[in-house]
Amino acid sequence: MLVGMSGAIAGAVNEALTWLLDAVQAVDPVLRTVLAGIAIMLETSVLIGLIVPGDTIVIVAATGVASPAEGVVLGAVVVVGAIAGESIGFWLGRWLGPRLRHSWVGRRIGEKNWMRSERYLRRRGGPAIFLSRFLPVLHSLVPLTVGMSGYSYRRFLAWTLPACILWSAIYVSIAAGAAHSYRELAGSAHYAGYVFVGIIVLFILVVYVVKKVIARLEQRHMKD
Repeated sequence: MLVGMSGAIAGAVNEALTWLLDAVQAVDPVLRTVLAGIAIMLETSVLIGLIVPGDTIVIVAATGVASPAEGVVLGAVVVVGAIAGESIGFWLGRWLGPRLRHSWVGRRIGEKNWMRSERYLRRRGGPAIFLSRFLPVLHSLVPLTVGMSGYSYRRFLAWTLPACILWSAIYVSIAAGAAHSYRELAGSAHYAGYVFVGIIVLFILVVYVVKKVIARLEQRHMKD
C-alpha cells in the first residue's frame, strides 16, 4: 500500500512538473529570453532588485531552454541585461551623486548601507565590484557608489563584466540542465520529479551558503 501511495505521489509530482515545464517552454523563446533580460536589468539597477526577483525569473526562463544554442542566447541576453542594469546604476551615481543619496530612495536604503558600500569600494577596489554581484543589497548599491567615486566606466566594466558572465553561466546552465535531465528521465523513472526538485533546491542552498561565506569573508572590509 505504501509503495502504491509513494508511486502515486511521484506520478502526481511528475505530472505537475511536466505541465509547468511545458507551459514555460510553450512561451515564445524570444519573449521568454527578453523577459529574463529585462528582469535581471531591473534587479541590478537602482535598487529595484530589492523587489524584483530577477534570479528567480532567469531560473524559470532557463527551464524552457530547448537547445544548447537557445541556452547560449539566453545566457548572453542575461549578461547584457545585468550589464545594462549596473550601467544605469553607475551613470545615475555619476550624474546625480549626493542628490540620489539624500533622496527619499536614498534615505530608505539607509546611511549605514551607503557607508558600508563606500568603505568596501575604497578598501577593496575592483574586487569589490566583482564580488558585489554575489552579495545581497550591495549588488545594486555598489554600481551607484562606483559612479559617485570617480572610477572610470571602462574600469568598472572590466570588473563587473566577468562577474555577470559567471553569474549568468551558473544560473542558466544549472536550471537548463535540471530541466533537461527531468525530461530525459520523466518517461522511464517515477522519481524524475524528485531529481529535478532536488537539483533546484540543492542549487538554491549552495548559492545561499556561498553568498553567506563571501559576505562573512568580506565583512571586515565594510566595518569601521
